[in-house]
Amino acid sequence: MTTTSSTSSTSTTTSTSTSATDYASSDVTSVDWDGLIDELYQAKLATADTYETKITTNESKISAYNDASDLLDTLQTAADSLRAATDSTSSDTDVFLEREAYLTGVGGATATSVLTVSAASGTDTGTYSVTVSQLATAQKVASGTYASSSSDLSLSGSFTIGTESGSSVSIDVTEDMSLSDIASAINDESDTSGVKATVLKVSDSSYELILTTVDTGETISVGDDDGIFQSLGVIDDSGNFADELQASQKAIFTVDGVTVTRSSNEIDDVVDGLTFYLTGTTDDGESVSVEVAQNLTDIKSAVSTFVDAYNAYREWAMSQQETSSSGGASSDSVLFGDSTIRSINQQIASALAFSLDDVSMSSIGLSFDENNELELDEDTLNDVLNSDPDVIQQLFSYTFESSSSDLGILYRGTSAPSTFTLDITVDADGNVTGATVDGQSGLFTVTSTGHGLKGVDGTAYEGYTFVYTGSTSQSVTVTQASGMAEQLYNITEAAINDDDGSLTTLVSSLEDKNDDYQDQIDTITDRADTYKENLTARYAKIQAKISTAQSTLSYLTALLDSQNSSSS
Repeated sequence: MTTTSSTSSTSTTTSTSTSATDYASSDVTSVDWDGLIDELYQAKLATADTYETKITTNESKISAYNDASDLLDTLQTAADSLRAATDSTSSDTDVFLEREAYLTGVGGATATSVLTVSAASGTDTGTYSVTVSQLATAQKVASGTYASSSSDLSLSGSFTIGTESGSSVSIDVTEDMSLSDIASAINDESDTSGVKATVLKVSDSSYELILTTVDTGETISVGDDDGIFQSLGVIDDSGNFADELQASQKAIFTVDGVTVTRSSNEIDDVVDGLTFYLTGTTDDGESVSVEVAQNLTDIKSAVSTFVDAYNAYREWAMSQQETSSSGGASSDSVLFGDSTIRSINQQIASALAFSLDDVSMSSIGLSFDENNELELDEDTLNDVLNSDPDVIQQLFSYTFESSSSDLGILYRGTSAPSTFTLDITVDADGNVTGATVDGQSGLFTVTSTGHGLKGVDGTAYEGYTFVYTGSTSQSVTVTQASGMAEQLYNITEAAINDDDGSLTTLVSSLEDKNDDYQDQIDTITDRADTYKENLTARYAKIQAKISTAQSTLSYLTALLDSQNSSSS
């Protein structure tokens, strides 16, 4: 309706300069016909202005709701890394499962010169003693020396090349091939053969062909029925390599005194979750201590990110509560008094007030400033990280405890009580047949595996799935608690979920209303356009008739004047 608004402005100016007398004049040339038509046209469009105003208002609200959703999405992401459950399936974003391997040289060893270690998320914490006596190496052999790398070698035939534990390939050689051409032919098959070739410039007029195994711990195997390799000086008359630059060997190291041998210096199958990258050896009496522990740096960063995300949302929420000098809502407070935003704010405030076993925000150095934004005392947080990082997890995360080790939680909901008892029944084959909660049935169903219990939709246990590995019936008491991050994740999810989030629903409803309003505007505009076309055609006919009448009148007047002149 931008065009309509512009037209309205233009027509207002035109009609202002046109008087009622102009419209009523008998002189057709003095009547502002366009102004008259446009004034009537704009009158028909006036109803659309109300819908335009509604659309503009709704668009402002939509924009504000989207701003809130974006900020809540950031807060949810920050909360997600701090909320993962103990003894449950957790996402890769769980910062409390992140691990760091801390290396310390013992007996004079320089740890970083010997190895590096990476730890996967969720790896068991612990300390290991590592020594390295031998690194894995690749076998390297050299050919004879040649004056050029690009000159034809005049060799013809074929050879095979590969590794003793892998596959071999056949390479054809023609008389016009050079040392570089043979190297290229070998490299074209490296993925299959496991051997690569390079041409080494020894001096200005001296070149050698170097063959190397792609992987360490492998040995080169060749077949030379046509004597190509012997001619190149790679093997001698006995079929042995003429110049072995480096022998193949396996890595030999120990972990807690247990000797391990591998063909590679990158080992990921000794300790679950740990990958060792061997880079050097240790001398007698030397070792490297590898301590696998929580990644405290990442935990601190996650808490700081959480604080920033909350404060960003809090600042926006406060902007929607600003008043003008007259005491009403500020023009920028588009969602002033909005019940949905107010409810979200109240839920967030309640979540931040969470405490468990005397652990609260202040325990880790968090507090509110005068604007109710979060402040972080890094010294306090550092002390907690170094002394008892479990306190941080207790404050933020979902915690789950079961009176039986046979019951674990796979997925969690949001509405179940903090403590309840599951009475689980099992058949003779060890399959779960049912469960009641504090004596009430119909709250859980048995999953298809026969070892799972899933909460029934519409009950307080919706979203929960438990896994039971016991072989007999028993009563199990479940105790759970939702920390700050867990609560905030659920609060934001209820607000911004793509399907039924409260803010998502509001935005969708406003967009639907705007579509309806636009349909109304389009209908009004179409009708006004039709009215204008009809009016223009009607006035054109009137103008034509007036013009005809004026012509006739002029003719009659002239005729009478002529007759009067003749009579006199």
